[in-house]
Amino acid sequence: MSEAPIIKILTEDFAGKRLDVVLAELFPEYSRSRLKIWIDQGQVLINGKSAKPKKKMAGDEELQLTIQDIESERICEAEDIPLDIIHQDEAIIVVNKPAGLVVHPAAGHYSGTLQNGLLHFDASLSAIPRAGIVHRLDKDTTGLMVVARNLSSHKYLVNQIQRHDVEREYQAVVHGVMTGGGMVDKPIGRHPQDRIKMAVRENGREAVTHYRLQERFREHSHVKVRLETGRTHQIRVHMSHIRHSIVGDPVYSGRQRIPAGASDELVQYLQAFKRQALHAWRLSFVHPENGEDVSYEAPLPADMQQLLSLLHADVLASKSKS
Repeated sequence: MSEAPIIKILTEDFAGKRLDVVLAELFPEYSRSRLKIWIDQGQVLINGKSAKPKKKMAGDEELQLTIQDIESERICEAEDIPLDIIHQDEAIIVVNKPAGLVVHPAAGHYSGTLQNGLLHFDASLSAIPRAGIVHRLDKDTTGLMVVARNLSSHKYLVNQIQRHDVEREYQAVVHGVMTGGGMVDKPIGRHPQDRIKMAVRENGREAVTHYRLQERFREHSHVKVRLETGRTHQIRVHMSHIRHSIVGDPVYSGRQRIPAGASDELVQYLQAFKRQALHAWRLSFVHPENGEDVSYEAPLPADMQQLLSLLHADVLASKSKS
């Protein structure tokens, strides 16, 4: 199962470098071992022809990469997994993904994924790459995803995403008291020391995140976030970069901030919140079948609603004491 090819025109900066080194620089979000597999599988073309990892570049070639699943990740069986379907028609399915659900099979998660559940919900999706999944959410991020039900819809939606025409809006609870909204325009790539993490890097891929303050609390803020690009962990990395990491994020948040004199209930809830408080609440795009602008919304999940309720109560309690 492959995605649309990515084409890069190499510059003289890459002259003399090996193909595998060039790929690692251009696509830092993928491991070198995975990139080598794609080279060996013929998924990397130089001027339309396959090449060896050690081939030296002249610096003026056209490089084409077709991202394809490793063989061990391709097997995906239908499984009866409950799905929260927000909308469905002949062209698309809109799903509200819960926390804890991996989107598609990968290392360590070969079953129990959204893709497995989609194949059970609609067996015809086996004819579509990744059962129609055209974008992702992290395992513990909740919210809306659109799924293509046929090949023409799949191509149409992928093209919209690549043109940044799909609007993805999130809500998050972050550490720190924000003074207002803003934008983070910082490239993101694989962390240089920790391959599990992403990081702001000069040689990373373009990443733009807009955020808008909804409400301030004593040590936290409720924000709405809109993506222009869709890099791995983008919101989590960008919010951490501006020192407003997402509450509960096990990778990027660091130490919890507890308001002075907070109630035991709030303290315990914050300490027990072990997933990033991030929810994809609105998804807007052009419908692939009728060409109309469509938008879907999903309310905040119960754990985030409870978190905001306790933060509200903390502000009121603090005011009553002063």
